[in-house]
Amino acid sequence: MAEPLLQVEGLSKRFGGIVASNNISLDINVGELHAVIGPNGAGKTTLIAQLTGELTPNAGRVHFGGVDITHTPPFRRSLLGLARSFQVTSVFPDLTVLDNVALAVQAHVGHSFHFWRNAKKDKALREPARAALARVGLNGRDHAIVGTMSHGEHRQLEIAMALATAPRMLLLDEPMAGMGPDESARLVSTLRELKNAYTILLVEHDMDAVFALADRISVLVYGRVIATGSPDEIRNNADVKQAYLGDEKRAPHG
Repeated sequence: MAEPLLQVEGLSKRFGGIVASNNISLDINVGELHAVIGPNGAGKTTLIAQLTGELTPNAGRVHFGGVDITHTPPFRRSLLGLARSFQVTSVFPDLTVLDNVALAVQAHVGHSFHFWRNAKKDKALREPARAALARVGLNGRDHAIVGTMSHGEHRQLEIAMALATAPRMLLLDEPMAGMGPDESARLVSTLRELKNAYTILLVEHDMDAVFALADRISVLVYGRVIATGSPDEIRNNADVKQAYLGDEKRAPHG
């Protein structure tokens, strides 16, 4: 069997007396969409921050593509093929859609910025940017000013910016946050197409989206993985039901 693309072994992170990650171990296979779910405060964003290098674990190891990246800085992880979208959108609202994605390409390949002037003219930057926009359904929106777009389009744009860096794996931190039902449905459709081409780790509160998309799901509670399995296995897991008990709206379903 092929080696997992991402391997997390015994990852632990403490903030004073608070244990945010408690001996987390995960394997994510090439081509898999693996979702991480859990109640608020479960440690999901802390986990993502350790995978991207924004936080250094107190214990444990992270391997990506067979390489130990536990102490590798974020920009080098990006060069290895890890790309992240954030829980809160991170875009340049005064620039066009195409300029935003071209800047992401520019930053990844290490071109001299001169802020965004080069990105407005360089075909080597703009052609992959257009291809990324097409993949998320924003083709034809090249010249739209980002600040005039809907929240859902901002999330699509941020994923396009991640795709433009030619990643091996996407880390998506609550991409459905703040979306209405129609916008969420469109993004689910986009992610369903992307999962055929990319390995994806999805952190998400929207259980309908998770169960529609995930090949496997891991459940975090108080920084600890209490279950990993297929959507059906997670839906019927007694420990998972207990973790979500008392809030029917939060209870996993599909």
